Amino acid sequence: MSRIIQFATTGGPEVLSYKDVNVAEPAAGEVRIRVKAIGLNRAESMWRAGEYIEEVKLPARLGYEAAGIVDAVGPGVTQFAVGDAVNTVPAFSQNQYGMYGELVLAPVSAVVPHPPSLTFEQASSIWMMFITVYGAFIEAAKLGAGDVVLIPAASSSVGLAAIQLANMIGATPIALTRTSAKREQLLDAGAAFVIATEEQDMVAEVLRITDGVGARVVFDPVGGPSLGKLIEAMTTGGILLVYGALSEEPSQLSYLDLLIKLPTIVGYTIWNTSGDPVRQKAAVDFILAGLASGALKPMIDKTFTFNEMVEAHRYLESNAQFGKIVVTV
Repeated sequence: MSRIIQFATTGGPEVLSYKDVNVAEPAAGEVRIRVKAIGLNRAESMWRAGEYIEEVKLPARLGYEAAGIVDAVGPGVTQFAVGDAVNTVPAFSQNQYGMYGELVLAPVSAVVPHPPSLTFEQASSIWMMFITVYGAFIEAAKLGAGDVVLIPAASSSVGLAAIQLANMIGATPIALTRTSAKREQLLDAGAAFVIATEEQDMVAEVLRITDGVGARVVFDPVGGPSLGKLIEAMTTGGILLVYGALSEEPSQLSYLDLLIKLPTIVGYTIWNTSGDPVRQKAAVDFILAGLASGALKPMIDKTFTFNEMVEAHRYLESNAQFGKIVVTV
């Protein structure tokens, strides 16, 4: 028997419930994992609330990132063996698999070897954030040395990963945050500049920093009323990467600004990268190299126990965190 977490109706963190289940033997192309740690993501709270990009089929499992030990392998699986330390990456639908559990099944296409230099807690925190940024910056934007990139919601795990990866390739990361409360933390995390958008004129600050040129890349998970301001702060012909919709308000932008700035606006999800075996391997290799060099580092804000998953989800939605929330199992 294994405890898993599921929900029978969409809603707040309180809809999460524990259930004892018999976890089946892995089928062809599957791996069964004894979970040691789980990394939490905004995608999972949106899924639980019924506000995700995919319709939830109830009752539903949830969870993308886990680190643990292979307990069994299905027919045809030769990449891993019982006893191997592994991690899962977001490369499946939560309608099919969920990593919130003591013992879970995962498709082998979403399983990678555990980085030996990391703890299980650290390893459960890295893949969503770094693969998301790799795909957006390296594949989509072709970010390079000398580029300036704006990073809204910079204190999120993906925002911090974006700061690290930008520095790794010689770009200039400008962190955007609502107030100055996290300014020093963001500077310590590697941001070249920090703009508190509720306290400063963001567009004027970006133009000042870039000598009037603007940022070539914007990496936005928020949308809402600030979208138009982000376009104003861009250089002509820049690229706006939209990878989330944290704001519940309508996005606002000026058509005149579109004609002036001529931006390329691209919707991006991690599955662009993680869903393709060749691109996923390139991303994993890049991230492992960054971890080995010290350019990329796990950023864990707070750890909860498996029994505290409801509290962990409440904290996830508080926006108080600076980095990743991890649950130990």
